[in-house]
Amino acid sequence: MKILDRYILKENFKPFIVSLIVTTFVMLLDKIIDLLNLIIDKHLDFLTVVYIFGLSLPFMLALTVPMAVLLASIMSFGRLSIDNELIACKACGINIYSLLKPTVIAALFISFFMVYFNNAILPDTNHQLKNLMIKVNYRRPVTAIVPGTFTVMKNYTIYAKERIEDELLDVVIYNSETTKFPQTIFAKKGKVLLSNGGNSLKAILYNGQMHDRDAKDPDKYQMTKFKQFTLNLPDLGYKINEEGSDYRGDRELSSKAMQQIIDKTRDEISASESEISKINEEILKLRSDSLSSKTAQRDLKKNYNKLALKKDKIKALNGDIRKYAVEIHKKYAIAFACLIFALVGAPVGMMTRTSGVGMAFSVSSFVFLIYYGTLTLGEELADKGIVSPFMSMWISNIIFGIIGIYLIIISVKEMKFINLNSGFKKIKKLFRLK
Repeated sequence: MKILDRYILKENFKPFIVSLIVTTFVMLLDKIIDLLNLIIDKHLDFLTVVYIFGLSLPFMLALTVPMAVLLASIMSFGRLSIDNELIACKACGINIYSLLKPTVIAALFISFFMVYFNNAILPDTNHQLKNLMIKVNYRRPVTAIVPGTFTVMKNYTIYAKERIEDELLDVVIYNSETTKFPQTIFAKKGKVLLSNGGNSLKAILYNGQMHDRDAKDPDKYQMTKFKQFTLNLPDLGYKINEEGSDYRGDRELSSKAMQQIIDKTRDEISASESEISKINEEILKLRSDSLSSKTAQRDLKKNYNKLALKKDKIKALNGDIRKYAVEIHKKYAIAFACLIFALVGAPVGMMTRTSGVGMAFSVSSFVFLIYYGTLTLGEELADKGIVSPFMSMWISNIIFGIIGIYLIIISVKEMKFINLNSGFKKIKKLFRLK
């Protein structure tokens, strides 16, 4: 039996590696299309592009590994079905459960590895990618100024007729920082650079004029010509540095870190609820007193406002708890999708009798789209508080797990096969007749 287990694992291994490479490559192509404009605009060097794709890879693997398990299961058991090896095994007294055991155990080990991957590796790479993208987006800040439109940067409004590479042509800048009459600057050309560690911009302008009007005496008007003028646009709030931002969103945290945030948030809710109880007691006391005085009415109104603010705060905190709880369950649900897809893929491969990449990819894409669509819908409903975070993330696994077990039972009892290839050929013939 050990020889048979090794044979089944060998049959699954090659399709798994091929499927993983193909699905990851497809997602990388999608990433290339998204980043193409950014690469061109920001003049990114080869090393930066490699870093972006390298840090994007773990996020893609979190999705492509379960899909590769599904593809490998369909292709390997489809080949066993086509070559009649399943029937030969059944004739030798070996049931389908024995054939499935090595695949299911391997998928379980992959699921445990993905739990570790989603909690230990993925959050850090997501955080590094975010910091890198912040730096990239503020690289060549001149690209933030769209020719022919007014770009607002704090107290400055910048207009450029045309942009050639890093140079702006026919520049107009309105500075409304100090006076009620904005200072107007015209320049034939100019450049915009980052300064102060990325927190400020520096505009170097050439061959222009500055127009100022006195706020105290509007009749006084001053025009100054310049060949070169440097304008500093300070404190824009970009604040990029070599270390990057320390702040982490929910997708940049492990389950343990998010659970700590949830516990802390629950303590805040408890404290707010205690304060609400005190406010309600104060309101009851004020209501029992005479409300004829303006002071009592004002105090009552003030307490009602406090009560509303505390309730809004609790509502927001509960929303944060739901958001983090959804992300925790999502990490585990997607990881154990590997096991679920093995249960679904094996009987589908037996029943469809296909070992081709095209057919297996079509079937697995359809299954994965339904799975991921259900997952996304569940996330939206959980964020709104309509369903629980647990149910929203695990419902897809529960449904597909039941379907997989049902298909396995059918395969064991009836050994029915559905030849999708012949089915598609019949459909093509019908269309030709029409």
